[in-house]
Amino acid sequence: MGAIPLLAACGGGGGSDGGSGNRAPVFSSPAQVTIDEGATGEIYTVSVSDPDGDPVEVTVSAQNDADIFYYEDNFRKIVLNSPLDFEIPADANADNVYEVRFTARDTASGLETQFDLRITVSDVPEDGALTQIGSGFSQPLFVAPIPGTQLLAVVEKGGVIRVLDPSAGTVDSVPMLDVSSDIATDGERGLLGLAFSPDFANDRQVYVNLTNSSGATEIRRYQMFAGSDTQADPATADLIFTTPQPASNHNAGWIGFSNDGLLYIPLGDGGGAGDPDGNAQDVNEVLGKVLRVDVSGDDFPADDARDYAIPAGNPFASGGGRPEIFATGLRNPYRCSVDPVTGDLFIGDVGQGAIEEIDRLAPDAAGTNFGWNLQEGTQSYAGGADSVDFTDPVAEYGHGSGPLQGNSVTGGYVYRGAVAAVQDHYVFGDFVSGNYWSVPVADLQTGSTVPSSQFQRLNDLFPADTGTVSNISSFGLDADGNLLIVDYGGSLYRLDPML
Repeated sequence: MGAIPLLAACGGGGGSDGGSGNRAPVFSSPAQVTIDEGATGEIYTVSVSDPDGDPVEVTVSAQNDADIFYYEDNFRKIVLNSPLDFEIPADANADNVYEVRFTARDTASGLETQFDLRITVSDVPEDGALTQIGSGFSQPLFVAPIPGTQLLAVVEKGGVIRVLDPSAGTVDSVPMLDVSSDIATDGERGLLGLAFSPDFANDRQVYVNLTNSSGATEIRRYQMFAGSDTQADPATADLIFTTPQPASNHNAGWIGFSNDGLLYIPLGDGGGAGDPDGNAQDVNEVLGKVLRVDVSGDDFPADDARDYAIPAGNPFASGGGRPEIFATGLRNPYRCSVDPVTGDLFIGDVGQGAIEEIDRLAPDAAGTNFGWNLQEGTQSYAGGADSVDFTDPVAEYGHGSGPLQGNSVTGGYVYRGAVAAVQDHYVFGDFVSGNYWSVPVADLQTGSTVPSSQFQRLNDLFPADTGTVSNISSFGLDADGNLLIVDYGGSLYRLDPML
């Protein structure tokens, strides 16, 4: 016989000889074994013999923990093909103790002996540490490395971009930019995001996403002062794009460039429960969409509020809808990121009352519809009809206060740094619950949805060295690919590999 799946059981007992004088088989292997999380391969050998020298057949009961282990009956070994995670127990009662029952049968007499094995999975210290690298910020919302330096630009909701030297934990006394007098900051408004030009080394330009004093979204471009990496000239403000916002919420905030230099502008649905104006499904409205524009050109020279060109690959570039639109059906795509390896855009779309979702958008997937306001996550919303034209999220989780729950997703980044526990994982979190998790990026495939039961929770895996990570307003990557976490309470953290 080949490999037989092991399924857990409890209890034990032996067989009776029925007065024949024959004796039942006897187990001599230990009843308990401890393995480290992450272990694979052979983890236990079953030792059993028959006192009368009769042949013995060993089988495994099929109960609680199905398909976790395999029993190689030719060699009487337990094999673990997939590693177990201490932080995400897979056993039936989630206590990291896996119970397996064996039955040894004397094939001559039919006498049986049962034997219960307990396999305990132990926690292994991880290879990363969460280090506080900055504090004292006022409602920080975003962080990005300043190209060509080891410095970080930290966006504060009130309208200031601070410059942090993470090696010293110091903040420049002169900000990179101060637009506090130009913006509204009530609700979810404010200075919400920034992106450095892909050609920053030559053009010295930085883009910001803000809510102006009238409540409208503006994307502005600024030129850095000559010879400076850390100060933008406020007099060079150039309005790239603007749109009115009906409400003070669902303003989204992230902006960023694709691998081919096009600017993504995700926008919320305009606010209000359930998208009352139906913006997200209206292709003649930019709200509730991902826009994609080419800021190196200008197809609207007579319009000072549209300083960009339309990429030919946009779904409505030739008509039928707003030409800026690249994808539709979003509620509040607050935090996003572009994976530099695949070029895919990962979107954290904040849910309404039940589901938070992560969406994945390939650069050749123009016209993708993520379903809002007819669908929330993979579920129908308010009686909305599902459609084969909707693209389900690649991951989702429910509302609540548990370790795999939350109420407002903060989209994250694909991490390819040196910390093995999250290497090649997408790391993301929740602003309200403070939970943050990772999922192997290879598992996040369009067409399937990873449930929260498969998330790796990182809060206990990487506790902060100072303070507590609570309201995660953004993630980021520094110039060396280290993961950054922005806490709305004023601190900035970095995931460092342990040497």
